Amino acid sequence: MKGVVTTAGSGFFSQTHQPAEKDAACLAIARRRKVQIVGKTNLTEFAISPSGMNEYFGTPVNPLKRSLIPGGSSSGNAVALASGMADVAFGTDTAGSTRVPAACCGIVGLKTTFGLIPIQGVYPVEPHLDTVGPMAKDIDHTVQGMELLQDGFAAKYAAAKAAKPTAGSIRVGRLKLTGTDPKVDQAIDDALAKTGFQVVDLDASLSDKFEQAKKDGTAVAAAGAWISDGRFEFALGVAARTKSVIQFGQINYTTGYRSALARRSAWQRTLSKVFEKVDLIALPTLQKTPPGLPLLNLRVGIMEAHLLQVQNTVAANFAGNPALAIPVPMRRGKVPTSLQLIGPRLSEADLLNAGRLVEDAVKR
Repeated sequence: MKGVVTTAGSGFFSQTHQPAEKDAACLAIARRRKVQIVGKTNLTEFAISPSGMNEYFGTPVNPLKRSLIPGGSSSGNAVALASGMADVAFGTDTAGSTRVPAACCGIVGLKTTFGLIPIQGVYPVEPHLDTVGPMAKDIDHTVQGMELLQDGFAAKYAAAKAAKPTAGSIRVGRLKLTGTDPKVDQAIDDALAKTGFQVVDLDASLSDKFEQAKKDGTAVAAAGAWISDGRFEFALGVAARTKSVIQFGQINYTTGYRSALARRSAWQRTLSKVFEKVDLIALPTLQKTPPGLPLLNLRVGIMEAHLLQVQNTVAANFAGNPALAIPVPMRRGKVPTSLQLIGPRLSEADLLNAGRLVEDAVKR
């Protein structure tokens, strides 16, 4: 943002960097429309940790339950939206950084198609995965956020609503993964049934391929932390938590980065074939309910490693496909879980239309 230091959640950057000379490209429409920009939000340092914790500026407090992590990296966005401080936020999503905090804080997060929204001026993590997308408390405001990122999106959304005004015409492939909390799976199934989608069970072979894509996407995203931030591995003023993620990335860069990227086109082809049979894929955003903050503020990557295992987000980044996270209630649960819908490339309007139908159904 012109005139503001791009801290990337880092106290080290806040002290050593100069204010930006111009806006990131993704702010252009919002500036033209004179949108009121409330402020910039907190995040995990360098946007490379899924917990949302920050040693410098303090960890944003989850409004659903103070003892839970807010999720990251865009933790400040999710907390600001869930608390009513803003209507729309822009976040970046490399491996789940809009959808994980959305899942933890009970809001909506949209990961856009890779390459759809310009990333010039965005602090980089991994060039094959980085995307910009909107976050909001509900679907209507998420649509507004997309319209501020892509001129003409509101018309695309209106067309998607007109084409499929009810859920009965939408085919949703239900993907189930080993290790998911049965209560989370039940909440996803309840939401899909209540909405009235045509639900198609996807076979176990896709689950295996999804798990491989998750491993590969995690390896590429982690390596990106090393590519972008390796120069800070031993820098004074950078948090030990961040350094542990960078070191993990260095290992991935040397052991699995290139082989993972070599499998990306096969995963993209797999998803393309699935979308010949269904319109969208449904699964939990997180396999378990959001974990609690550690009793001691651990400055190592234990929490981050755990979240990499329970998030179902990075496979969409690895393919470049758009994906939506939307809160859905759990039976006898005090906090919601999150339904993730994955669509074909450039299906953001269809995803948000399906999200609208889910949102309306689960509120009834």
